[in-house]
Amino acid sequence: MYGAMKFSIGGPLKLAFRPWVEGIEHIPAEGPAILASNHLSFSDSFFLPAVLDRKVTFIAKAEYFTTPGVKGRMTAAFFKGVGQLPVDRSGARGAGEAAIRSGIEVLERGELFGIYPEGTRSPDGRLYRGKPGGLARVALATGAPVIPVAMIDTEKIQPPGKVVPKLMRPGIRIGEPLDFRRYQGMEHDRFVLRAVTDEVMYEIMKLSGQEYVDIYATAAKRQIAEAAKAEREALKAEKAADRQAAKSVAAAPEPTERDASGS
Repeated sequence: MYGAMKFSIGGPLKLAFRPWVEGIEHIPAEGPAILASNHLSFSDSFFLPAVLDRKVTFIAKAEYFTTPGVKGRMTAAFFKGVGQLPVDRSGARGAGEAAIRSGIEVLERGELFGIYPEGTRSPDGRLYRGKPGGLARVALATGAPVIPVAMIDTEKIQPPGKVVPKLMRPGIRIGEPLDFRRYQGMEHDRFVLRAVTDEVMYEIMKLSGQEYVDIYATAAKRQIAEAAKAEREALKAEKAADRQAAKSVAAAPEPTERDASGS
C-alpha cells in the first residue's frame, strides 16, 4: 500500500511543487536512521517522504486517524498508506512513551524513523528548543544515526489554519549523520539527553538558517495565545468605554439659554 500511495501522492506533489533537495546522499540506502527535522507546516510530513526513495515513518496524532466525515476518512487513508503511526496524545507522558516505543520498533526493523524534536509546529517560523525525551532516547536506545533535516519555506505553502496550499517551491536540506553511540546505555541521564538534543538542534539551525529561540514551541504558542487574548480583552474594554462615554454624552441635559449666556 505504501508504494501505491507514494506513487499516487508523491509523484503529483513533486510535479506540482518541484521541491529542491540538498544532501540527499546522506540518506543511507539501507539500515536504520533517524531523520530529525524542524517543523514549519502540516505539509512537512508530505514533502520529506515524497523526495526519498525509502519509506520514512513519522508519528502522527491519533485524531488524524479517527476524525469523522469524508475529509477525515481521506486523511486517515493517506496516513495509513504512507505508513504513519497513530499515537494518542491525550496523556502527555503516555503519548511520549508510546512514541518512543514505536520509534524503536521502526528502527529495529531497519527502517527510517522521522521525528520533529520541537514537538509541535513552529508558531512563527523560528526554531525552538528541542524536547529531549523522544529523539535522544530513541537514538541512544537503538544506536541509530541521527540525520538533521531542514524544511525550507513550507510554512509559506500552508500556514496554520489554511486548507488550500499555495503553489511555490519548498526546499529540503539534509545534513550529515550524527553518531551518538558513545552515549548508549545513558538514555536515562537527563544531562546526556539534553546535550544530544541540543547538538541536533544546532545542526538543524545551521541547515535551516532559522533564528533559534531557547524555549519550547508549546510555551511560545501559549504566550502568543495569551497575548492575543489580552489584546482582544483590551480592545473589548476600549469599545465598552467608548459606548459608555457615548451614552453619558447622550444622557447629559441640553444647556439652557441661561447657561449659554452665563447669567
